[in-house]
Amino acid sequence: MFDRPDSGERAILVHLTLRAGQEDLYELKELAKTAGAEPMHVVTGNRQRPDPKFFVGSGKVEEIKSEIAFHEADIVLVNHVLSPSQERNLEHALGVRVVDRNGLILDIFALRAKTFEGKLQVELAQLKHLSTRLIRGWTHLDRQKGGGIGMRGPGETQLESDRRLVSNRIKLIQRRLEKVAKQRGQGRGKRKKSETPSISLVGYTNAGKSTLFNTLTGADIYVADQLFATLDPTLRSCSLENGADIILADTVGFIRHLPHELIAAFRSTLQEASEADLLLHVIDSNAEDREDTMFQVNQVLKDIDAHEIPQLEVFNKIDLLEDVEPHIDRNDEGKPVRVWLSAETGDGSELLFQALAELFSNTKVKRKCYLKPNQGGTRAKLFDFAKIIEEKHDDFGGWELSIEIDKKHLGLLKEIKTEEVVL
Repeated sequence: MFDRPDSGERAILVHLTLRAGQEDLYELKELAKTAGAEPMHVVTGNRQRPDPKFFVGSGKVEEIKSEIAFHEADIVLVNHVLSPSQERNLEHALGVRVVDRNGLILDIFALRAKTFEGKLQVELAQLKHLSTRLIRGWTHLDRQKGGGIGMRGPGETQLESDRRLVSNRIKLIQRRLEKVAKQRGQGRGKRKKSETPSISLVGYTNAGKSTLFNTLTGADIYVADQLFATLDPTLRSCSLENGADIILADTVGFIRHLPHELIAAFRSTLQEASEADLLLHVIDSNAEDREDTMFQVNQVLKDIDAHEIPQLEVFNKIDLLEDVEPHIDRNDEGKPVRVWLSAETGDGSELLFQALAELFSNTKVKRKCYLKPNQGGTRAKLFDFAKIIEEKHDDFGGWELSIEIDKKHLGLLKEIKTEEVVL
């Protein structure tokens, strides 16, 4: 049985062109570099469908083995999702560690996670990925634990013990993440109560989201020309030209066929996007495959139930294009739908602020509300959905409230005597 090495850096990349489910070769190279590997050679091929045993076919296995020997490589990175048996069969045949696309992305996420929540989410995703591969993967998993007097007979195998330990660890992490998610929910609840609009930056990884976030907020979060340069979400408040306050959230970059383990594990983080009032969809305007990356981002948004949230497209990196000036594209109603800018140079950032100010202009109104003693339930709802500026008790046991409320919640005031107050 092959013993897995601790690490590897000299990598052979494997990329097949299949009839369906095509991945991007350039993206594989970038993922490998981001993970710290040095791509030595790319083995390509064409198949109608994956080989059940090796995924790549026995002839291609020999070619990969030859390239491993020639380049003295110690790891093979496959740009596809392998089944546990395919991964083990390849490792047996090649004599080096084999990592599929999902495993590679999980490894990068492990490198990038900095916060307590991020590390927990990555570990959860890795353990779920590992749990599908605890099937005779190592020789020691077949041996029974312990021995001696009182310990002979059909005891617990090492494989069963490992499965139990992984299962217990997954449950522990899920409980901890539930607590973190509850805390995040409380934070979102407070923001909703104050009616501060929440705007999440989403986009394909390396589209320039974090650079744009820094430009808009004056923050100093880590930026690099790498896939998944930032992982943990960052929130900042800022003010628009019309005086409205907004919350901006920078989220993890998306990628085609993002592993389901990651979507599940990062659901609490991605909830910043799924509960936002507006999504800033940041797009690399210079990318040849920008239409495809836009489609992939929208697919992930659909997976996290955020596809119906309004979007403002931000076509970034126009400094790399010829004859393109910063500008705003509008729909037939004159509403901003797309902003062209360069986050790197800052050109056009003022247009984005202008577009946001237009989208969030005049959304709040002030009212004086007069509630009767039997309208305590309505009063409680106002505390949930409006900003209470002042509250007084009247002589009849009722309440007089001065509130600021979003127009979309004006229905709460239908049964209440109110007076409009000019903002």
